[in-house]
Amino acid sequence: MTDAVAHDVELDASGLNCPLPLLKAKMELNRMVSGAVLKVIATDAGSQRDFRTFVRLAGHTLLREEDEAGVYRYWLKKA
Repeated sequence: MTDAVAHDVELDASGLNCPLPLLKAKMELNRMVSGAVLKVIATDAGSQRDFRTFVRLAGHTLLREEDEAGVYRYWLKKA
C-alpha cells in the first residue's frame, strides 16, 4: 500500500487502546508546526470516533482516514 497523503511525521499507535492513540497523537501535534501533517496508525476501533471528534473540537483537519483489516490510518493537518 502506498501513502494516500504526504505526511511530515508518522506515529504508530498499533496495539494501544483508547485513549492512548489519541493522547500520543495530541502530544505529537503539539511538537509540530502549523500546517504539518501527522499520519497515525492505530488498531483500536474506538479511534475512529476519537479522531473525528478531536479534529472537530481542536480545529485540526482530518485529511483522510482509512480502515483496512482492523488497521486504521489517519492523516491530520495541524491547525
